[in-house]
Amino acid sequence: MKHGKKYRQAAGKIVSKEEYSLEDAITFLKENAIAKFDESVEAHIRLNINAKKSDESVRATVVLPFGTGRVKKVAVVTNAADKAKEATDAGAVLVGGEEIVAGIKDGKIIPGSAFDILLATPDMMPKLAAVAKILGPKGLMPSPKNETVTVKIADAVEMLSKGKKASYKNDDSGNVHQVIGKLSFSAEQLAANFETWSESVRKAKPESTKGKFIKSITLCSTMGPGVSIKLP
Repeated sequence: MKHGKKYRQAAGKIVSKEEYSLEDAITFLKENAIAKFDESVEAHIRLNINAKKSDESVRATVVLPFGTGRVKKVAVVTNAADKAKEATDAGAVLVGGEEIVAGIKDGKIIPGSAFDILLATPDMMPKLAAVAKILGPKGLMPSPKNETVTVKIADAVEMLSKGKKASYKNDDSGNVHQVIGKLSFSAEQLAANFETWSESVRKAKPESTKGKFIKSITLCSTMGPGVSIKLP
C-alpha cells in the first residue's frame, strides 16, 4: 500500500523499534494529525492466544468513560409499552415490536442502514429468530453476551448511542481492536479510555491461555502510522 506524503512524514518521526509511553504516544498522534477531519484514535492489542480454539477466544463489553466520539443509531425491539417509551425518550431512532421484525424480514428495514445497533427485551428473542440469518452476518443479532438483550432499555440506549459502551472480540489473527476516542479529545480523556479498555482486555484473559497474555500494543489515528506502546 502506497502512503501519502503527510503519512510518510509522520512515520519518519517515529524512532525505529522504540516503544512509547501512553502519554507520549497520544501526544505524538495529536501533534501529527494528517486528515482535515477529526480522526479517530484506535488501539490495537496483539494477544497470545490461539484464535482457532474457542476456549481461548476473547470477547467482552466495556464502558468507556468518555465514549468513542462516534454517534450510533440504536433501534429497540420490544412489545412492552413502558420499555418502548423508555427507548424513545432515550433517543432510539427506531422503536417497535413485531412490525420491526417483519420489516427486516421483507427488506423494508435495512440493518446497518436504518440502525447501527439493535437492542431487544428478552421476550422478543423468539420473534427475532426469524431474522437471525439477516442480522447475524452483520453482527447485529441481539445477544446477552454483549448486553444487547436487556430490560434496562434507557441506560442501554444512552450508553450505546453515545459510544460509551463498546463490544469487542478477537479477530482471526488473535488481535483485538477498539476506537478509544477522537484526536479532538484531551490527552487525559484518551488515556482514561485506553486504560479502561486495556484493563477490560486483561480481565478477559481465557483461563486456558498460559504465559504472557498481551504481546504488543499499538495506537494510531485513522489516517496516521502506528505507535508502539510500552507494555506495563
